[in-house]
Amino acid sequence: MTDKLLTILVTGAEGQLGKQLKLLAPKFPYCQFLFATKKELDITNAHSVKNYFSGHSIDYCINCAAYTAVDLAEKNKDEAFLLNADAVATLAAVCEKSKTQLIHISTDYVFNGKSKKAYTELDDTDPINMYGQSKLKGEKLALQSAPSAIIIRTSWLYSTFGNNFLLTMLRLMNEKESINVVDDQWGCPTYAGDLALAIMRIIKSGKSRLYTGIFNYTNADATTWYQFAMAIKELSNSNCIINPIKTSGYPTAAKRPAYSVLDCTKILDAYQSVSIRNWKDGLRSCLAAL
Repeated sequence: MTDKLLTILVTGAEGQLGKQLKLLAPKFPYCQFLFATKKELDITNAHSVKNYFSGHSIDYCINCAAYTAVDLAEKNKDEAFLLNADAVATLAAVCEKSKTQLIHISTDYVFNGKSKKAYTELDDTDPINMYGQSKLKGEKLALQSAPSAIIIRTSWLYSTFGNNFLLTMLRLMNEKESINVVDDQWGCPTYAGDLALAIMRIIKSGKSRLYTGIFNYTNADATTWYQFAMAIKELSNSNCIINPIKTSGYPTAAKRPAYSVLDCTKILDAYQSVSIRNWKDGLRSCLAAL
């Protein structure tokens, strides 16, 4: 690390990852953060992006802005592709021109879920819903426009903020005597606080321009939504009855991959300061923060 004060722009600052980065910011005093909400920086507006960058000298741009409503993306395809793909291309091109390194957040939903082993960064992508398709296109456009970009694929992100599985489960467990949760979709619940710390450790390492491209980052160990819900129940001392059901018993507008566990070996090899803990430990930290 140099002694130079680093300027870090966080787009989509009102989202759960953006808010986690804001909580973490005081621990990185050598960094000057610009937390931009959609009102302050609309990345779907090329003019807005160019103006913002011309007014600031930015070392890193962490793009947390995304269309994340998976089911709504099926009917709002244009909106999903505008924010998850077209806007990413614009942001990446401006970053490249400004010598700003882009760190862009992507998803496990770029895979079809037919694998029997954890997906690596080299495995073939084949998204089965519009959200996944839009995020995959965003990845490709980002790397085309900004070869120095880092793409981080994560999965099942939750935090104390916004709309996510943890907060939904806590609410439903408080309101209902029993709930049904899908038990045949496998993935890795990831605490947004852990992802935020991993991103900052990548920046702090000073190696982010040596190791670029696509990386996976999730908390460790695969589980199902049902098992995740059972852990939430246990740790929050809820009496709610949770029934395991098949995906077929909970129809949704968008298909979900049955298995989207990500292999995180590559990021650990490239960035030794990045650590990955078990998802249950991440869950304990998040509940403690609540």
